[in-house]
Amino acid sequence: MIDLHCHILPELDDGALDLDDSLAMARQAQADGIAAVCATPHIRHDHNVRIEEIVARVGSLQAHLDANGIGIQILPGGELAQTEAERLSDAQLRSVTLGGDGGWVLLEPAPGPLDDALNETVTQLARRGFRAIIAHPERHAGADFSERLRALVSAGCLIQWTAEFIAQTAPGDLTLELARQGLVHLLGSDAHSSHAGRSVALAAGFAALASVRSPEQLAWTVRDAPQAIVRADTTVTPPA
Repeated sequence: MIDLHCHILPELDDGALDLDDSLAMARQAQADGIAAVCATPHIRHDHNVRIEEIVARVGSLQAHLDANGIGIQILPGGELAQTEAERLSDAQLRSVTLGGDGGWVLLEPAPGPLDDALNETVTQLARRGFRAIIAHPERHAGADFSERLRALVSAGCLIQWTAEFIAQTAPGDLTLELARQGLVHLLGSDAHSSHAGRSVALAAGFAALASVRSPEQLAWTVRDAPQAIVRADTTVTPPA
């Protein structure tokens, strides 16, 4: 498994408090069966994240994991705020793609329900050669939530839900119906610390999806799509 959304880099945004916290988060990932974690610090006006430093910070954390015998691969990335996308250069956008090789941008919608401005940002990114993964849509539900998700998928987006949220769904929940309709493509932990909040864990979320997805569809969500995304394969499309 690959965690495509995790704030594991220490002392950077609102994620890991220090190196020990990052190491503990990596141990959580390893215990859950996760092999790789995309470090996705907030690229947002209220966090002083220097994009040009992300690769070095990822390399530093990887060295500490290796020295401590923690078998997790850390990959570069970022969680790009919808409101920040336009101001970044193409080189900066490439640096915050998941895996760091261009291709897929993890896009954080603006606060509130999904809206037309998000679709416009997706269109602008596509014109510049980047496809978008919409982060944690469960936080941005509105009266026309399903229709908004379908429009984003039609525009070429993939939808990444928070694993813990999916794991806590009950039979009959709208979220599982959306999964049946093909609107749950990816899961991420969106973990910020080992001390509190969400753990770096995906397995329980995938187990919940197993009740509404075929084995082939689930394999695409668990393995095929995340692997393709970090390889910068922009031909990825959801299974029927």
